[in-house]
Amino acid sequence: MDKQAKIYVAGHLGLVGSAIVRNLQEKGYANLLLRTRAELDLTNQAATDAFFDQEKPDYVFLAAAKVGGILANNNFPAEFIRDNLVIQNNVIHAAYVNGVFRLMFLGSSCIYPKLAQQPMKEEYLLTGPLEETNRPYALAKIAGIEMCWSYNRQYGTQYLAAMPTNLYGPGDNYHPENSHVIPALIRKFHEAKIANAPTVTVWGTGTPKREFLYSEDMADACVYLMNLPDDEYNAYLGSDKAKNGTFTPPVINIGVGEDVTIAELAKAVKTAIGFTGRIVFDTSKPDGTPRKLLDVSRLKNSGWEASTQLTQGLQQAYADFLAANP
Repeated sequence: MDKQAKIYVAGHLGLVGSAIVRNLQEKGYANLLLRTRAELDLTNQAATDAFFDQEKPDYVFLAAAKVGGILANNNFPAEFIRDNLVIQNNVIHAAYVNGVFRLMFLGSSCIYPKLAQQPMKEEYLLTGPLEETNRPYALAKIAGIEMCWSYNRQYGTQYLAAMPTNLYGPGDNYHPENSHVIPALIRKFHEAKIANAPTVTVWGTGTPKREFLYSEDMADACVYLMNLPDDEYNAYLGSDKAKNGTFTPPVINIGVGEDVTIAELAKAVKTAIGFTGRIVFDTSKPDGTPRKLLDVSRLKNSGWEASTQLTQGLQQAYADFLAANP
């Protein structure tokens, strides 16, 4: 990407989008198109079309989405499928109509089957049933991948779907009910520490395994991919079986390649926060998918690897939480 290229980061105030903006700015990209939800409602097709027609971005990072943890997915399944479908449909089509050079669609590892072989390769998409607790969100993201795939095949666009593993870091959502596991645990342990509580209760059995990627690393991978030469970048854009004998989605995994149990994670968060009480597991609450570890060999083979260790990332995330909640 040329340093003066017009780059639209949709969802620039969220965990993913804000990290991408910081990474772009650090690398010298100054011509960024940024709009808050109040300034541009991406669920409004006419408003989205008008924005693209007026601004004509060269590149798009589609990080705008309705996201949340298990509780939010259980409580608001209609919003999770409806809002995400509408946002990605509007943005991807407007990008095509207005000649966007490259678009990156940010998805989630929940697109893979609940009981997929581990670690999960990109080609495991659509090979088995999804985890029930976040199926509406996962189906919306799968539809976004299919849309990128279809536009690439029919119109020759360069739309890539990046699938990050579980993310955490600066700008995370620490809401007590609608947050993901790491920010939820940070808040729980912090509040227990302040209150001198004897215990902290963690949902589930503690046995599921999860992979966690620091958001700044994720952003660096996204910008790295968007800057690949055409021959390398186009190799990730999927293929049409009718044309070349293979049928692969335009997906690339972004992760660290290793995971920890929820119990191990809880202990690591406890240490980062400095809580001295006990951890109690509420086994009446759902565990979710037993294991979600991404196969990141394609990204690693291209020349990129994550650099932030979990213990370091948790300390930095807690510092961010304290800054936001003085």
